Amino acid sequence: MADYEHGSMDVTTHEKDYGRFVQFSGWVCFVVFLVLVFLAIFNG
Repeated sequence: MADYEHGSMDVTTHEKDYGRFVQFSGWVCFVVFLVLVFLAIFNG
């Protein structure tokens, strides 16, 4: 444990995966919104 230096880990893969997760979450929210609008219009 003594060999570790704070901030020395390569996190580029983690940042890329997190970006994809945020983008995917945005798309899911958009699709859910569209489904709710569809149900509000045609389930009246």
